[in-house]
Amino acid sequence: MTSSKKTVVLTGGGSGGHVYPGISVIRALEKLNDQLEFHWIGTADGMEAQILPKENIPLHLIEVGKLNMSGASLVSRIKTVLGLPGALWSCYKILSKLKPVCILGVGGFVSGPVVLCASLMGISTAIWEPNAHPGLSNRWLSFFVKKIFLVFDDAKRHLSGHDKIQRVGLPIRSEIEALTDSQKNIENKKLNVLIFCGSQGARTVNTLLKKAFLEMKSEFSEFQIRHQTGAHDIQEFKQAYQGLEFIEAYEYLHDMAEHLNWADIIICRAGTGSVSEVAACRKPAIFIPLPWAADDHQTKNAQALVSEDAAYLIPQKELDGPRLFSILEKIRLNPRAGMVMGQKAHRFYTPRAAESMAESLNVEFINARSQSAI
Repeated sequence: MTSSKKTVVLTGGGSGGHVYPGISVIRALEKLNDQLEFHWIGTADGMEAQILPKENIPLHLIEVGKLNMSGASLVSRIKTVLGLPGALWSCYKILSKLKPVCILGVGGFVSGPVVLCASLMGISTAIWEPNAHPGLSNRWLSFFVKKIFLVFDDAKRHLSGHDKIQRVGLPIRSEIEALTDSQKNIENKKLNVLIFCGSQGARTVNTLLKKAFLEMKSEFSEFQIRHQTGAHDIQEFKQAYQGLEFIEAYEYLHDMAEHLNWADIIICRAGTGSVSEVAACRKPAIFIPLPWAADDHQTKNAQALVSEDAAYLIPQKELDGPRLFSILEKIRLNPRAGMVMGQKAHRFYTPRAAESMAESLNVEFINARSQSAI
């Protein structure tokens, strides 16, 4: 570690929806201040373990379980609680060595013990809450941290310390942010439908959609569909879709910006990353929330847009061919209505979210005082 530089630690993960926004903040901070070095605290099981090495960001691992996952067994929750003292001790050892000027928690169960430990050690701490209904960790951490960054205003009523809240939106990848003014004219052509449910796909949604497309081939042939299935289902779906000219299966969408730009309507889960990318690129969307997401936060995210006529919502248990076709056909026959919906969704997009967070951290924590003594 270079002694002349100040250290900033980010923590969080589990999914790319937590990791990629954190990376965006790091890149924004690098542009603001070249006297910083960055470290990340996560778990071996989360997406951070796969993503961060490629970004050349040092990753420090701790062991901590999930406490607030719908459907988690009582045994699993008890095991998590019993493991918290060990997780806090691991955090203490890592933070004592790194001596950071500040910590930013970007969501996910791992951020809880890290941010709590840092707060108790007197390190300046901040959290970023991506959902309309905050997760359990961030609800608790709001009592301890000095700064809270939000995506949805609805989250305020669940958190402590409104005077430390700043709404910044969701940091998204620069190549996707560049699509904000690229909405296309979708009249007089087939409707391009993009389907993705996270980097790993969603087996239940995949199965329901495959059933719909195979049973209603003639109806869905009026569309052009790209379906990202994830690695587990890709071979089965490539075989199932053989001979169907209107649909193509993808294992993973490597150039997400290109696919989002191609799409006229998007079908996806309602995690904050997906919601924000839909809003940024002005596209109408059909959200299928993950039913067992903690505190049902994906449904609440989707409802925030649906209440403003900015998206559609189909609960997973109600997903079938006729209902999906009726929505897509409505947009196909009235493309301007889809464009209006995309414009309404765009109101939920906050530009320069990563830059806003970086500027606040740099002014309030990094340059406000010398490195905390630990």
